[in-house]
Amino acid sequence: MTIAAAPTPPEEIIELRRYRLRPGQRETLIDLFDAEFIVPQEAAGMRVIGQFRDLDDSESFTWFRGFPTMDARRQALADFYGGPVWQQHGPAANVTMVNSDNVLLLRPAYLGGGLPCLPRRSADSPAVIEVAVASLAPGGETDFAAAFRAEAAPRLAALGAGLLGALVTERSPNSFPRLPVREGESTFVWVAEFATSAAYDAHRARRTADPLWRDTIFPALDRRLWRPLEILRLSPTRGSALGSYASAIQR
Repeated sequence: MTIAAAPTPPEEIIELRRYRLRPGQRETLIDLFDAEFIVPQEAAGMRVIGQFRDLDDSESFTWFRGFPTMDARRQALADFYGGPVWQQHGPAANVTMVNSDNVLLLRPAYLGGGLPCLPRRSADSPAVIEVAVASLAPGGETDFAAAFRAEAAPRLAALGAGLLGALVTERSPNSFPRLPVREGESTFVWVAEFATSAAYDAHRARRTADPLWRDTIFPALDRRLWRPLEILRLSPTRGSALGSYASAIQR
C-alpha cells in the first residue's frame, strides 16, 4: 500500500545522511541527537524527517532532513551550525563519528514523491524502514523514475510495502560546502515503511516468490543499475517522525 493519508511537502531538497561511527558509540549519538538536535534544527528552518539504527550495521547512523530550497538549506545550516546548540553539543557528537560525509543530496523523483510530514513520536516504534539506493548511469534518473513509478511502485504496494517516497539526485551545487555531499552521481532512492520486523520479512518473502516482480519488474530495474541495489533495513529512534505511521495501521 502507498501511505497517501499523510501530507507531503511541496518540492523539497532532502539529504540522506549516513554516518560511520566509532565502536559502541551509536546509542550515545542517538541520545544526544534526539534530546538536543531535533527542535533547534527545525527552528532554524529545516525538517528533521527521520533518524535510524541500521539493523545490519551496528556502527552506522542514518537520517533524513529536508529543506524548501537550496538557498533555504544554506541559510538553515549556517544558522544551526553557527548557533549555540551546535557550539555546545557538536563536539560531543563529532567524537562519536569516524566520518559524516556519506551524504546524498536528493529531491522528489516526481510529484508526490517527497517524504511525508508525520507527527513525531516519543516512544519506541516496532516499524522497519527500507531504504533502497539505486546507483545509475549518468543522467539515468528520469528513465529509472518513470519505470519505478509505472511498474515497480504499484507492485511493491500490492506486495505489502508502505511506500513513503521516491527521490533522485539533486544536481545543484552544494550550497553549504562545510558539509560535503557525494557529487557527480546519479541516484534513485525509494523509501518504504513496514509495521514490524515480521511484516517486513513477510513482504521480502512475497517479493522473492512473486513471479511478476522476480522475472519481469526487478530485472527491468536491475538492467538500469551501475552497481547492485543497496538495501538498508532501518529501525527508527524514539524521536524519529518516520516510523510513526505504519505501526498504527493494519497490515
